[in-house]
Amino acid sequence: MSKPLNDKATFDINCRRCPRLSSFLDDVREKHPDYHGLPVAPFGDEKARFLIVGLAPGMHGANASGRPFTGDHAGVILYQTLHRYGFASAAESVSADDGLILKNCRITNAVKCLPPANKPVGSEVNECNSYLTEELSALEPGSVVLALGGLSHKACVKALGGRQKDYPFGHLVEKELSRLTLLDSYHCSRYNTQTRRLTPQMFDAVFDRVGELLE
Repeated sequence: MSKPLNDKATFDINCRRCPRLSSFLDDVREKHPDYHGLPVAPFGDEKARFLIVGLAPGMHGANASGRPFTGDHAGVILYQTLHRYGFASAAESVSADDGLILKNCRITNAVKCLPPANKPVGSEVNECNSYLTEELSALEPGSVVLALGGLSHKACVKALGGRQKDYPFGHLVEKELSRLTLLDSYHCSRYNTQTRRLTPQMFDAVFDRVGELLE
């Protein structure tokens, strides 16, 4: 059985464990006082059997809006796809208070704070891993975890107690790990989609597989 989510264990909006990230967010709030500018909470159905794990909030996306994948290119693609596959009530996530609802789906990030240059360092990923560990441990057996990108994949493997060498990242590769299915996809970033490293057909194939696994 899954266990109830412990809000403090899975997320702390006042977290300042990582000095570099905390200082950076302080500076960002001064420059953009209308931005969220704090750790970004997971979003979606707390009883979901499908958890999407991104890397970290984007400067003008989740860091601004306060909702994962909201306000940037990656979010446009992700929410459109979630809506087409029946996981989201709308095809566009505009703001944290727009009324959008996720069904049997939850979205989080391996690192909850905006990192400089969108690149968290290893110690920051590790420091935030306890939050991800709690999120994953709250999932029901047989749930699906979708890791967007190699760094998110590694954070998931660590949180699930696996050895990295036993679980290499690969697009549309899936592994059973700690009673869950870990499924990988290239990140739906602007760079990956514009260079066609990730095509719409490839991303659809990922969600086709998610549907099969959840059945």
